[in-house]
Amino acid sequence: MTEQRHEHCDFLIIGSGAAGLLTAVKLAPHGKVVLINKGGFSNSNTYYSQGGIAAVVDEADSVESHVADTIAAGAGLCHEDVVREVAGMGRAIIDELVALGTPFDTLETSLDLTREAAHSHRRVAHVQDATGKAIGQALLRHVDAHANVRHLQNHVAVDLITSARLGGSPQHNTCIGAYILAPGGEVKTFTASHTILATGGVGKVYKVTTNPHAATGDGIAMAWRAGCEAMNMEFMQFHPTCLYNPQGSTMMLTEALRGEGALLVDRGGRRFCFDYHEAGELAPRDVVARAIDHEMKKSGSDCMFLDARPIGEDKIRHQFVNTNQRLLGVGIDMSRDLIPVVPAAHYMCGGIRAGLDGATSIAHLYVIGESACTGLHGANRLASNSLLECLVMAEKCTARVLAGGSLPERKAPQWDTSGIRPEFERVPIKHNWDEIRATMSNYVGIVRSNERLRRARRRLHLIQEEIMSYYWQHPVSQELIELRNLSIVAELIVRCAQQRKESRGLHYSTDYPGTLPAAVDTILTPGTGTP
Repeated sequence: MTEQRHEHCDFLIIGSGAAGLLTAVKLAPHGKVVLINKGGFSNSNTYYSQGGIAAVVDEADSVESHVADTIAAGAGLCHEDVVREVAGMGRAIIDELVALGTPFDTLETSLDLTREAAHSHRRVAHVQDATGKAIGQALLRHVDAHANVRHLQNHVAVDLITSARLGGSPQHNTCIGAYILAPGGEVKTFTASHTILATGGVGKVYKVTTNPHAATGDGIAMAWRAGCEAMNMEFMQFHPTCLYNPQGSTMMLTEALRGEGALLVDRGGRRFCFDYHEAGELAPRDVVARAIDHEMKKSGSDCMFLDARPIGEDKIRHQFVNTNQRLLGVGIDMSRDLIPVVPAAHYMCGGIRAGLDGATSIAHLYVIGESACTGLHGANRLASNSLLECLVMAEKCTARVLAGGSLPERKAPQWDTSGIRPEFERVPIKHNWDEIRATMSNYVGIVRSNERLRRARRRLHLIQEEIMSYYWQHPVSQELIELRNLSIVAELIVRCAQQRKESRGLHYSTDYPGTLPAAVDTILTPGTGTP
């Protein structure tokens, strides 16, 4: 067996999107940081975030208005105290990003703000249509320049190491680090005083998604296996406008297009969104996504269309540079042509139950960003609140970690490879990967039913049995780790959906089309229920 190394640090951060990067920047002056990323920054949801970051910076706007818009979009399930705290920090976050070098678009001496669906004001600060990329690049410059940060790319987190896993009491569980798969196939042991999961979303659990390949729910699955509660996992947000391109890769078409005047039409050019909501194309995302889905099913069409021509050629060329160039690359001129669109899995509003500071039920383990569920988004996320939440959580988590003291360095056992035999074929991994995504897309999509959920759960149970048998017999690989995590995330989504006996926000059930008077979170506790 290859000799394996043990490494200790003050702060182990897994994931390097906006949440992980800002946390690393802020913790670096206070100790040794190890930042783990299973790919590069470009393989993160932050990198693909186009629209911008919602914040009250205009005098005509108000925090109260931002709070009201967030709660309205969240269909009654938002935690108002969390919403107020996040919205209240928006201006400070923008100022900090500017100080760190983020080149937000401006009009003379003020920020160029755009408006997105379900916002009552223009409050979305942006860098053309590549805001997440610009924010991340600014943060990366600070991360890479700091001597206290060791940034390990192409390293894959396998599992958390906890005191309960090592034989301690589950009631007093403490996280002491994680097992990490290095590029050469060696599983290394990293211990830390504080472990922070910032691994992003779960979009790859569906066949059509705006997310990069890395979005396999790794942090959620690891924290769940370690003993954390999952919350509101039924609320998977489908972005209404993803390019329909059956011959190639998909791409998200930012909501800012509709905020600037783009229309949704059917093949005959009819605007249909007003049939479903008085705000038309600017209705909340769940409404617009269901409208497109319903129109496609009603007409038997493969897609609907986004008409960006009302925006005007000049604004398209200057504000939507990247979107325009990518569409031109597939033969679509958005200033002249209709753009075929379909809804696509986009953002997980649920996640591991955590405070706004990332604190979980396991001591010294924090979950921040899209992997966490704080109650901010409720049953449906308001556009451009995601980057804001990531950065607010990074701020709050940093303060909590620095106030929490350090764990004494504790040795952890090396990764056990006894009884492992080499793989002879990889096809079971691919087959199970494809079957999970097909099951979720066919049975647990925008519209659900009791029967669809029952079928999905039964299929997932069988798939999980195959995965676990394979997992314990063969060496771990990135593909196998992601498959295992994907199956757990899929199960959590289905189990939460089965518990919600109503239609609310992003969860629509044909068996329970009405909305209950009281909004209640769905919370799953490890060790309860069957797979």
